[in-house]
Amino acid sequence: MPATEPSQEPGTGGTGRQERGSVGSRPARQYRPGRGRHVENTIMSALVRAGLVPRSYLLTTQGRKTGRPRTNPVVPVGHDGRRWLVAPYGPVSWVHNARAAGRVTLTRRRDTREYAIREVAPEEAGPILKRYVRIATATRRYFLAAKDSPVEDFVTEADRHPVFELTPVDENRQTGQPAPGLSR
Repeated sequence: MPATEPSQEPGTGGTGRQERGSVGSRPARQYRPGRGRHVENTIMSALVRAGLVPRSYLLTTQGRKTGRPRTNPVVPVGHDGRRWLVAPYGPVSWVHNARAAGRVTLTRRRDTREYAIREVAPEEAGPILKRYVRIATATRRYFLAAKDSPVEDFVTEADRHPVFELTPVDENRQTGQPAPGLSR
């Protein structure tokens, strides 16, 4: 997929070009959902469900309009002893659903856990985004900041990538244990 030229990105004056001294030297790709993305998510979901994709979970949100469960593959982040959920593609449907419900469910293999969520401010999101970019390599192209950029660059772009703190609501429904693999 070719990189897009974001015509209304903050700090570009509507030109689609980076200003001198701005974060990164390249425009970030913009996520565009479509049939190909749906197929990709379906395949990734099957692989995650089988436990074949390291660090990945299935995120289930309740549809804010339909009420139906909606599932997407995600990579939660452990940072400073807490767990976080990052939206690398920006405020996509699961983000709107999570905001509306205030809760999400993460599943890996047979382990399912429900979490309350809290969206965090850019200053708090910056270090989490930096950590996320280091571990979720497939989504790096959607960030202006590079993996070695200072935290300030991630704070600058935090408005484009919502970050949620995950707080466990209950014990794992099937085993009574916390969901494994969410390193702290």
